[in-house]
Amino acid sequence: MSLLQIMTEDGDVLTRTTDPARIAAELAERGVAFERWELKGPGDPLTAYAEEIAALRRTGGYRLVDVVRLDADEVDPDTARAARAKFLDEHVHDEDEVRFFADGTGCFYLHLGDRVHAVVCEAGDLLSVPSGTRHWFDTGATPRFTAVRFFQEEDGWLADFTGDPVALRIPTLDELLEATP
Repeated sequence: MSLLQIMTEDGDVLTRTTDPARIAAELAERGVAFERWELKGPGDPLTAYAEEIAALRRTGGYRLVDVVRLDADEVDPDTARAARAKFLDEHVHDEDEVRFFADGTGCFYLHLGDRVHAVVCEAGDLLSVPSGTRHWFDTGATPRFTAVRFFQEEDGWLADFTGDPVALRIPTLDELLEATP
């Protein structure tokens, strides 16, 4: 289930919703795009979502599109832990970070002003985080997701880490999901 939880920088919950329309509206007020695409089933997401991907490439100026997949059942535990740890520190990018989740779950944490917006994405969710937005990503302790990534430049995912320890005070993806009724 898609989820938005807005918190203080100390992790105190201010708002929590699983309504995709409300998630989109809350994030749009902060310049972040969230939408749901109709699920097309298993298979290659580049083929299944070719029309949607082509439209987004045209409107966003994305030159490169690829697929990233991580399934803890298919990699050794050390590889899964290392992949998770790579994204857990707050960072920014010089270009938008745009992800479409074709399968599985992941959580983007957006540090917007003095609030943290945890956006749990599931299959069918598209999230576009504007360049320069402080954020981090959690795959969970048992990662499983397939995401289409959109890049404006060939060098793609270059991160500038902020050094802010805010992520240590915020619930992990697993903790967010455990708190869901």
